[in-house]
Amino acid sequence: MTLTFTLDPVVDPSLREGILALWADVSNAGGAVGFVPPVTLDDIRPSLDEHLAGVADGSRRLLVAHDAGGEVAATAFLVHNTHRLQLHWLWAYTVMVHPRHQGKGYGRDLMAATEAAARSVEGIDAIRLGCRGGLGLEHFYASCGYKEVGRVPGAVRVAPGDDRDDITMLLPLH
Repeated sequence: MTLTFTLDPVVDPSLREGILALWADVSNAGGAVGFVPPVTLDDIRPSLDEHLAGVADGSRRLLVAHDAGGEVAATAFLVHNTHRLQLHWLWAYTVMVHPRHQGKGYGRDLMAATEAAARSVEGIDAIRLGCRGGLGLEHFYASCGYKEVGRVPGAVRVAPGDDRDDITMLLPLH
């Protein structure tokens, strides 16, 4: 089974709810996508609304993958910089693959599709993304061609006494 990727899909209620469910399922499985479990759909909804407002105003682009059953299986948001000296790179945010699809190579497929999407944007030379330490995510992103370019020790507080590094990764596109 393969995933079908779409850049800049029409965001209808079904897609919105699919992304919301994906984000909750990933979060509740321990995924490092901005929340600590347990979370509800209502916990995540304001963050999704913010992302989708950016899609609507053109400051963000949505990459979504559907599985063979038509369910939302993976996402990444590409976020344009607004600072005039940083217009040549963009951020990848909320990069996630549904837990039922993990271990099948879909994370690599998502990262390849994210790279292809970024390459399609005129004037973009690199992708930056941040990841939470303590889960080995930096090793996964390194295996996809990203390089660690920054680390702030203990910058992410998952719980009292459980601080993780905030790691910045970079993928040059040339």
